[in-house]
Amino acid sequence: MMLYLVRHAVAEDASASGEDDARRLTDKGREHARRVGSGMAALGLAPNLILASPLPRAAETARILAEAFAAHPPVRALAELSPGIPPAQAIAAIGPHCRHDEVMVVGHEPQLSAMTALMLCGDSSGMHLRMRKLGCIALDLPVGRIAPRAGELHWMMTRRQLARMR
Repeated sequence: MMLYLVRHAVAEDASASGEDDARRLTDKGREHARRVGSGMAALGLAPNLILASPLPRAAETARILAEAFAAHPPVRALAELSPGIPPAQAIAAIGPHCRHDEVMVVGHEPQLSAMTALMLCGDSSGMHLRMRKLGCIALDLPVGRIAPRAGELHWMMTRRQLARMR
């Protein structure tokens, strides 16, 4: 199974309500997400499912990316992808979806980097990563098994690299 971990696009600095959890994408963030989605589709990514944090900036990013793929994979909110949730708990929540060939996760930092470290090294602090907005990490995992040390890094790209692929 291929697992694609994607950080959400650029969001507004502050929401109308002042709540961080309510921040939405900027026009620039939406445009970048469309370009990245086109690049991902050109690379041949074909997720069967997109799981996203329920926060508006991640959910909106996930919907824009889904539009880029021919199969228009469903987007499902997963509360465990919210900021502040321990990486092991987020990985456990993704587990039931491992029956798919390709799954995309759209979320937040530092959770995504910690999840990557856990799946590659067995420890969420086992390596230091910092994903930029719309960066993507592709992990190859055994079918039906998402667990510490189960992953193999397939590739990692920035927003600009992905956008150039289109």
